[in-house]
Parts: sequence; C-alpha cells; structure tokens
Amino acid sequence: MELLPVSKSEAARYMGVKGAPDPAVAELLDRAESLVRERVRPKYVYLETDVIFTDEGVLLGAMTEPLTGEDIKRHLKGCKRAVLLAATLSQEADKLIRQAAVTDMAQSLALDCICSAAVEQVCDRAEEEIFTAHPCEYRTWRFSPGYGDLPITLQRSFLLALNAQRRIGLTVTDSCLLIPSKSVTAIIGVSDAPVERGPRGCAFCNMKDSCAYRASGTKCGKNM
Repeated sequence: MELLPVSKSEAARYMGVKGAPDPAVAELLDRAESLVRERVRPKYVYLETDVIFTDEGVLLGAMTEPLTGEDIKRHLKGCKRAVLLAATLSQEADKLIRQAAVTDMAQSLALDCICSAAVEQVCDRAEEEIFTAHPCEYRTWRFSPGYGDLPITLQRSFLLALNAQRRIGLTVTDSCLLIPSKSVTAIIGVSDAPVERGPRGCAFCNMKDSCAYRASGTKCGKNM
C-alpha cells in the first residue's frame, strides 16, 4: 500500500498545536510528511470471524481467548460476525523517528506525529477496502484492545489469530505494546441490522488515566 497525503492538521493536533500551525511548525510537518511518504510502505491484514456471546465473555471463532469486559459486549451487541484488523507503518517509521532524534528533536516529534496521523488514515483506507470487497449492511467503529475495559493483554492472541508477525511483521512486547510502534489493532462488528453506536474517545475510556497508548503519544483507535 502506498501512503497517501497525510493530514498535517491532525499531526499538528498531536503536537499540541491549537489552531493553524505557525510557519516553523508547518515547515517541520511538510518535511516530515515528505520523508514518511517517501520511505514508509504501510501494510495491513484482516480476518472475518464468528461472534458468540457467553457468560465468560465474547468468543471470536478466530481466537481461543475470550474478549472480556462490558464495553466490548456493548460494542458488538447485535453482531454475529466481526472483522479483526491489524495495520502498521512498518519498522521504517520507527527508524525515521529514532534517527531524527539523534540530531533534531523537533523534527523527530514532527515525524512521530505525522506517523500517528498516517496510521489512522491507513486504517480508514483498509476499512474502506475491506468493506468494498465484502459489503455489509451495518458495522461498528473500530475498537482496540486496551480501550475501555477490554484488556490490552489480548494483543498477543489477536496477533496470533491474524498471523500478523509473519504476514506484516507486527509483534507485541511483554508490556503489550505493538512493535513497530506505529501500528493499530482493532475489532469491527458486522451486523444485518442497525447497530448502536455508543460514545467513544479518550474521555469515555476507563483506562484514560493509565493508558499505555496515551503515554506513548498515540491512540488506540480512530477519534479516541
């Protein structure tokens, strides 16, 4: 997948910029976007699976470990199928950020924020491509391990189900952070009937005060 133009306004927001960025910040973001689009080739994988609700949690046909917590039950309510998605900007994104940090921390920050915006856009494109190829009547928004009360420890089982390490080079650390860091995993519920779209965003998340994603300057899903 070739990376399309990245939203520099979104990247500026990640940098903490309110309103339009000043010329110096705009130049940093322009340079960062150019580098990222030149060097980074995103990848994604997905798998459609059955959804079964049990007393122990939500069981997905592709995973042996149940999805626990009330938030994922609400998210998948009315869904008999779900799509597991994993997307990454690859190790090249992490490499660009690390290399810039040696000599230019401002440029490294700009690269980091451009990559954060880019991976969300990759997920948007992946979702569009998936559901163009496999149309469905209704679907939920993306819900990631670690959001709400869905344990982030599910990352390992999630990646195993997708065979993500072999297919796109995506792994997880002992502390459940994704490597490469500019990566996203998510569950999208699929239904034949309208689904309830509850509130989303960091403000609604039970883990907002201890979130590993927020501590690293990223988010676990679109508009979180």
